[in-house]
Amino acid sequence: QVQLVESGGGLVQTGGSLRLSCITSGRTFSYYGMGWFRQAPGKERELVAAISRSGGDIAYADSVKGRFEISRDNAKNTVFLQMNSLKAEDTAVYYCAADPRPTIPLHRRRYEYDFWGQGTQVTVSS
Repeated sequence: QVQLVESGGGLVQTGGSLRLSCITSGRTFSYYGMGWFRQAPGKERELVAAISRSGGDIAYADSVKGRFEISRDNAKNTVFLQMNSLKAEDTAVYYCAADPRPTIPLHRRRYEYDFWGQGTQVTVSS
């Protein structure tokens, strides 16, 4: 079991930046592949970015490539999502998730992640 707590969301103008953090507790953090998902009102929850146990493999949704960067610090049990050049369509609740059975290529589907944080709201105003 692992517990996840996100932080760093907020209100930002178009073109701005935010950095989300997700700190975990419980089982050894480096055991899990990690992902950031988001869910906008009326839409399905979608993968934004995923990272392998070591951080050596990373995957992004096409919509955020070149703008977002996922990273992890296994010593601090934390995964990050740096979001730059934010757009109105990035507005959503962002969730951190842990994958106890990570593979290469990285998992992209919601059901492949067993543990979830409570979410943090990101609102981009135009």
